[in-house]
Amino acid sequence: MPEKCTDSLRDCPLAARLEALERANAQHAGTHRDVFDRLRELERLEGIQGEQYKNILEKLDGLARRHDELTQKLSDLESKPGRRWDALVEKGLWAVCAAVIAFFLGRVGL
Repeated sequence: MPEKCTDSLRDCPLAARLEALERANAQHAGTHRDVFDRLRELERLEGIQGEQYKNILEKLDGLARRHDELTQKLSDLESKPGRRWDALVEKGLWAVCAAVIAFFLGRVGL
């Protein structure tokens, strides 16, 4: 078989190989199109996921701030009875001190 083709492509020994390569090239072009379509879809989905992730982080930040506010309010409410008790004890001490002073002043005659 001659390795060079004559004027007729039917007689060319490389014609079958050439046709096989052209079919493979067409198949590869379709595969490449599919791969690039998938890549574009992944990029689009990545953008959507990035936006969703940003929204989730903003909501978490808001929840963390709200949690801090509620924790502070709870601490204030928990300490309120303690402050009342402290105020009651302080007033009681003042009353005892006033009674003791009044007793001594009564003994002295004032």
